[in-house]
Amino acid sequence: MYLDSPSYAAAPTDQCTVSDQRIDVVDESPSNERDCCPECDDVPLVSDDTETYCPDCGLIVEDAGLDHGPEWTPYDEAERRRVGSPITPMRHDWGVSAEIGLFRDGHGRELSAATRARLRRLRRWNRRARFESKADQNLAHGLAEIRRIGGALDLAEGILAEASQLFREAQSEDLIRGRSLESMASAAVYAVCRRRRLPRFLDEVAEAARVDRGKVRLAYGVLNRELSLRIPPAMSADFLPRLASAVDASERVRERAVQLCDSDAVIDLANGRKPAGVAAGCLYFASRELEGFGAVTQEQLATAARISEVSLQHVWQDLQDRELPAWSAESSNSSTVIERGLP
Repeated sequence: MYLDSPSYAAAPTDQCTVSDQRIDVVDESPSNERDCCPECDDVPLVSDDTETYCPDCGLIVEDAGLDHGPEWTPYDEAERRRVGSPITPMRHDWGVSAEIGLFRDGHGRELSAATRARLRRLRRWNRRARFESKADQNLAHGLAEIRRIGGALDLAEGILAEASQLFREAQSEDLIRGRSLESMASAAVYAVCRRRRLPRFLDEVAEAARVDRGKVRLAYGVLNRELSLRIPPAMSADFLPRLASAVDASERVRERAVQLCDSDAVIDLANGRKPAGVAAGCLYFASRELEGFGAVTQEQLATAARISEVSLQHVWQDLQDRELPAWSAESSNSSTVIERGLP
């Protein structure tokens, strides 16, 4: 077939005509048809940030649309800053840093030997220029220690961010001078856990930080006193879910232990005692009272609460001597029959 043949010339002309007709049909379609559901009659579509759907039949017309908004942050229109990684207090440079690659470029191609040598020198100078002073180095080391402790204790990122901000405040108030960075970092983590009423032990934080318990306690006292932290007192009810999960207590035993911890008699008993020990005593008392709902040993509770078995026995004996709220025997018997599967 030659280029000047009629059959060859007619083919692209017809294709262009068909494509033009298709474009005209799309363009000339009324706007109300595009805004209505194709399955329902005259039902307007609803659009949100992620998708466009019909409110009647639930048909999703468009999903994951493109964001045509600006790529700069609208905090200050005078200086339009490009959107990058979020600013975080867990990094000494607030997360605004540069990472220089090793062997490949942005397109995945391998770098030459001369380019790798040049990047090696750039990485060395970038590493030296990251810290402006000794205070920045101490801040970076302390924040890295906070992230390590949070990973060992399986803490949320929000807690680590708050602990990092607390460590920054301590450094600005010159509270780190003469104290180890590890003890101040672990004290910041423990203070945030106490502030958020998380059931974390001081010994547990000290073990994760590999610091002596006394040093962590002293550093926590300095933070609490100098920064005027509003830390609520630890309650025995805060440790109940953790202890009950550790000993695999039944639901009825947990409910009875919560009822005991919320009573006025136990609140008075908790004065001057470890909250975890009182919570363990309430769990043990509830398991002894509700014998048909699973037994809990003193050794398991003492190990989970980080107390001795003698201390647990003292709490249990004091609970027996006090007037505690009564537990409904009818609900206990009925639920015992249900759990045992008896007719």
